[in-house]
Amino acid sequence: MLGKIHLLTGDLDKAIEIYKKAVEFSPENTELLTTLGLLYLQLGFYQKAFEHLGNALTYDPTNYKAILAAGSMMQTHGDFDVALTKYRVVACAVPESPPLWNNIGMCFFGKKKYVAAISCLKRANYLAPFDWKILYNLGLVHLTMQQYASAFYFLRAAINFQPKMGELYMLLAVALTNLEDTENAKRAYAEAVRLDKCNPLVNLNYAVLLYNQGEKRDSLAQYQEMEKKVSLLKDSSSLEFDSEMVEMAQKLGAALQVGEALVWTKPVKDPKSKHRTTTSKAASFQQPLGSNQALGQAMSSAATYRKIPSGRRLPTAP
Repeated sequence: MLGKIHLLTGDLDKAIEIYKKAVEFSPENTELLTTLGLLYLQLGFYQKAFEHLGNALTYDPTNYKAILAAGSMMQTHGDFDVALTKYRVVACAVPESPPLWNNIGMCFFGKKKYVAAISCLKRANYLAPFDWKILYNLGLVHLTMQQYASAFYFLRAAINFQPKMGELYMLLAVALTNLEDTENAKRAYAEAVRLDKCNPLVNLNYAVLLYNQGEKRDSLAQYQEMEKKVSLLKDSSSLEFDSEMVEMAQKLGAALQVGEALVWTKPVKDPKSKHRTTTSKAASFQQPLGSNQALGQAMSSAATYRKIPSGRRLPTAP
């Protein structure tokens, strides 16, 4: 109960310490082991999470909470078929679990079976109509299928429940751009920039849109802001940037005549990013640049309920 109180106050570190002591007193308590594993998963400590979830399954192989969390971890690392095998077991125990159907849907999304993904996500949405994470994923899948009106519908609904998340506005702007609603796309990007102070993709997408509209001065300002964020990320972590993001930034830099590879290292190949972009050359006339850069990185992080510093998906729980 003390651990639950710490969770309610948002103090995860103290909650973990309390649950660790509880596990010492009751090492075979599967509920405590599962809760501790989920907390480690939420904080990104995957090895410790897998250890505690594995112990929970050792004592209770039918513990659907632990199975769902373990499947979520496998899904995060691209093992979609293994994760689906785990989810089949969970479906027998809790067939009406919204996170279960969300994760199944995103497994199909990772396998590029988009119709099946939408079917599962809509079932999850039916079971939990106010869950913004499911709406976010529905918007993402529709964006990938180039169904921009449907993507707008689901992303707008997600924003109603999570109005402080910049990435939602960025994806909404991508949909609006493809619906040829440039003015509202600019408003969505402006809100995304205001809310998200860390993600350089927001500024890159906004810069591309402004460049395509002939607003080179404003595009340059967003490009320079993107460079600042990239520099900060490189200094604070060993984050590898999506190869298409690097390529597009270099093309935009050349088009804006500010030089290429000002802050970029050698591009890193990201196997999860499959979306193509429009090529561009620095010339005397303005040639359109691609504006779907948001999708590549968003795909790699939308598969499961994971919590990151900007407040994206939460850890999987029934």
